[in-house]
Amino acid sequence: MSDFIPSAETHFHAGECEVQARAMGGPAARARMTAIGRMAIRDAMPEQHRTFFAQLPFVVLGSVDNTGQPWASVLAGPPGFVRSPDATRLQVAALPSPTDPLQGTLRPGAALGLLGIEPPTRRRNRANGVVGAVTDAGFSLQVRQSFGNCPKYIQARVPDHRADMPQAATVAHEGARLDAAGQAMVAAADTFFIATAHPQSTQRAAGEAMHGVDVSHRGGKPGFVRLDRLASHDELTVPDFAGNQYFNTLGNIAVHPRAGLLFVDFANGSLLYLAVAARTVWDGPELASFEGALRLLKCEVLWGRRVAHALPLRWGAVQASPVLVETGAWNAAAS
Repeated sequence: MSDFIPSAETHFHAGECEVQARAMGGPAARARMTAIGRMAIRDAMPEQHRTFFAQLPFVVLGSVDNTGQPWASVLAGPPGFVRSPDATRLQVAALPSPTDPLQGTLRPGAALGLLGIEPPTRRRNRANGVVGAVTDAGFSLQVRQSFGNCPKYIQARVPDHRADMPQAATVAHEGARLDAAGQAMVAAADTFFIATAHPQSTQRAAGEAMHGVDVSHRGGKPGFVRLDRLASHDELTVPDFAGNQYFNTLGNIAVHPRAGLLFVDFANGSLLYLAVAARTVWDGPELASFEGALRLLKCEVLWGRRVAHALPLRWGAVQASPVLVETGAWNAAAS
């Protein structure tokens, strides 16, 4: 067990502290994370973050349903559809479609994680908080945690918001097993998003800021997510590379082993939502076989929904993250 005692001042909860202790070891490293948390994780957005969100054509969101299952979602609009009236609020002029799990979780007082990511510049910033008012035009987010992330593993591709694109989002497949098109999306992916939650996230409005929902980016070479079709379920295996050492995702999974994954087809705007049971693998030959992986994340698919033509966005050609030269793919690990 860790001797790193979580508190509101550390900005990390018990699960995050436990994973930090196991991954980093030693009281000096844990003390350093406490100092970093106090400095980097704010309760209000700096001006550069407020400006950043206002120039984005999409944001990624994490929410949790009434069973405690996290879901990752995405909302899009012309740049300016997200704005910041003040340093503690974001106003989003968009609402989820009926095909998006966020449709059933977006309500006043609900915990929400928000990730702003700008692929062409590889910038990303987080704003986790609580939903304020929900109207026919959108919703507000009361920010409780604001912090930036490094550009590692982000593939550079330019999104184009197509306002004239007809909105015909339809559920193409739903169920506990992935269909052929869903399997192809996972196999080709160089990017996905993962939402996780603290078990107290349903009481976020009355709890600590660190007891909420988080949504994060994961990137790798095409083929970095492995899909195994087991007898009873589908399972994804994902390498965990070196990052900012906050361990928001793995820390949440340590205390609440559920996650929501979102895969995006950047060619046609289709989305694959997955609800998974997740666990971390810390050692073993499978981990050793994957270049650059420090840990593995195993995700048992509980339910999936593939939505065709869900986003009014199309992306240009991809420029892979330069740090990916130090990482592998599962086909290379197998050989």
